[in-house]
Amino acid sequence: MNQKTQESYITRIEKVLAFIADHLDDDLNMDDLAEVACFSAYHFHRIYRGLVGETVTQTVRRLRLHRAAGDLIRTSREIDGIAKQAGYSSVEAFSRAFKAAYQKAPAAYREHVRETPVILSQQERNTGMFNVEIKDIPARKIAAIAHKGDYMEIGNTFQKVFMWGMKQQKMDPATVGYGLYYDDPSQVPTEQLRSEAGVMLDQDVSDDTIGLRTLDVKGGRYAVLRFKGPYAELEKGYDYLFGPWLNEQGETPANEPIMECYLNDPQTTPPSELLTDICVALQ
Repeated sequence: MNQKTQESYITRIEKVLAFIADHLDDDLNMDDLAEVACFSAYHFHRIYRGLVGETVTQTVRRLRLHRAAGDLIRTSREIDGIAKQAGYSSVEAFSRAFKAAYQKAPAAYREHVRETPVILSQQERNTGMFNVEIKDIPARKIAAIAHKGDYMEIGNTFQKVFMWGMKQQKMDPATVGYGLYYDDPSQVPTEQLRSEAGVMLDQDVSDDTIGLRTLDVKGGRYAVLRFKGPYAELEKGYDYLFGPWLNEQGETPANEPIMECYLNDPQTTPPSELLTDICVALQ
């Protein structure tokens, strides 16, 4: 496949990914998605899997379960309502799918994650589940697109960055994603939250058509917490880092956005095995 053809294919698959994100509650018919991409229904599935790295069904299931995990943690919605929104006809079917991905049934997951953060942090600290190191991180350039709104939905913006990188041949499957987060979701309304989705590059880049530009991230001393588990549970790491750890270490965070570094691919890694470095600049 020549570069021009590849760029055309990626652009058409981008439209499908955006359509899925905007219509996650709808019945996403394969023929309709092929039409969105202007591909033959006979070949669309193979092209999608070849470029995205997973099938359409896997993408939809992953995104719906990710949203469901967030709803279980952040809301008091009934589980049967969450199950229906995720596309399951029964709580039993939803529970099986959710447990397969998140290791716990929905009710047990909600109860586990909602444990008192300070108590949970103490338990995890004692068992070595949270590891915080102070590191000197060099300054870096990040090619990023701004995301406004729910942090749980920033994955859609990351997808735009990675598809751009594929078209420009500036990244490979091992490329690490970086997120910058400016606001505290407990203090700022969800629709006003500001963040950036990006990847580290060694040069300045820009693309006005998708709002991509280069950001310079300040180097220096950072507290880095390695978090293992679903993105929906990252708040536990923040509770520990900004609570017991900062107090015990006598450190003060600098006036810089928080940086998250995503060390493995959510498309090929079970949620329980995801690794994220939460990086907080220190004074």
